[in-house]
Amino acid sequence: MSQHHTALVYTMVLVSAADSDMTDPELQTIGEIVSHLPVFADYDPKNLTKDAQACAELLGEDDGLEKVFSKIVSGLPEKLKETAYAVALDVAAADGAASQEELRLLEMLRYRLAVGRLPAAAIERGARARYTRI
Repeated sequence: MSQHHTALVYTMVLVSAADSDMTDPELQTIGEIVSHLPVFADYDPKNLTKDAQACAELLGEDDGLEKVFSKIVSGLPEKLKETAYAVALDVAAADGAASQEELRLLEMLRYRLAVGRLPAAAIERGARARYTRI
């Protein structure tokens, strides 16, 4: 497994755990992303549970949030930083409403990944379009 897979999984778990409630729709979305996105084509989905648990354990450590952010940023090549932001938004949108904690974490993630305002707005608009319900 490569660092970019770990970084993307950590990104999704981080957003799901932001409000201390990893919901079934969020977990299902993470599974679907890993199963369907081309960036995960060479990732073994059997590693997802192990990687998610490793992220959760790291979050539980002193300065855990900072450690997880460091793993995410260092594990992503430049061309996957917008992808990471996109999957983070998908996880946040999965249960129909993003909590204040999730929104704050997304803001921090955008800053850490250095995703510009215009690309971020476009990615956010795409997520809103995909997850809008009547």
